[in-house]
Amino acid sequence: MAEKKNILTYAGLKQYEDELQNLKVFKRKEVAQKIKEAREQGDLSENAEYDAAKDEQRDIEARIEELEKLLKNAEVVVEDEIDLDKINVGCKVKVNDMDEDEEMEFYIVGSTEANSLQNKISNESPVGQALIGRRVGDVVDVETQVGTIQYKVLEIQRVS
Repeated sequence: MAEKKNILTYAGLKQYEDELQNLKVFKRKEVAQKIKEAREQGDLSENAEYDAAKDEQRDIEARIEELEKLLKNAEVVVEDEIDLDKINVGCKVKVNDMDEDEEMEFYIVGSTEANSLQNKISNESPVGQALIGRRVGDVVDVETQVGTIQYKVLEIQRVS
């Protein structure tokens, strides 16, 4: 079975590459030093510092593996090539919530970059799926857990 492609914006790709570099270059050395210092304290069977450092090392290695897999299967959206006539990954979208008469902005990103606190919604989420391919002026019905929400697409922009 083929690995799922991870759709990323260029900013997302850069963020994950920087995190991977930091983990490999700095965090690995830092935790290795902690393990060395804990070993020098003697009996490892009752050494909480040693256990904590080993746990941290395991977590770092797991995250490195996760990031390498994510980046290996990354498909980067080239923002300059996005067709601004319709919504796609890498777009910033302004919509009007027709029930609340409230304007909202969403950044459409791949699922690995989604972050609701930053209004980054996944192209795989119900709202993302409903918006993909839509144009300015379109009214979109989104099925959510709380019922159907209607959005009117007001504007499509490149993420700057």
